[in-house]
Amino acid sequence: METLHIEATEETPEIVLDAENNKFSISGRSLPEDSVAFYEPVFDWLIKYTAEATNDVDFEFFMEYFNTSSAKQIAKIFLQLEKLSENVFVQVIWKYKKNDLDMMSSGMRFSKLLSLEFELREVEA
Repeated sequence: METLHIEATEETPEIVLDAENNKFSISGRSLPEDSVAFYEPVFDWLIKYTAEATNDVDFEFFMEYFNTSSAKQIAKIFLQLEKLSENVFVQVIWKYKKNDLDMMSSGMRFSKLLSLEFELREVEA
């Protein structure tokens, strides 16, 4: 399956969906003007991948900031990952910078809403 790689900008995160190398990550700031349109290729890719996945998935999130509309899209990504977990083992790794209580709290809230393995991981700033 072809890799989806979206470079980070000041307002959008870097997204790497690479099935061949088993690398799945979203990192950076997410405040696109149209979050639905920005994340649409991610959903398209994940839906296709869900149909053919055979390997376990560690999906890393390392967000500096995200706005409300991005939070909704991230939640939709988690819902798709739950569907994926019906076929393969899926673990979400939510990274946050040491002392970034907002991102830690966001990860905790998401983890309580999901039936996925969810690891909160503090990293040095």
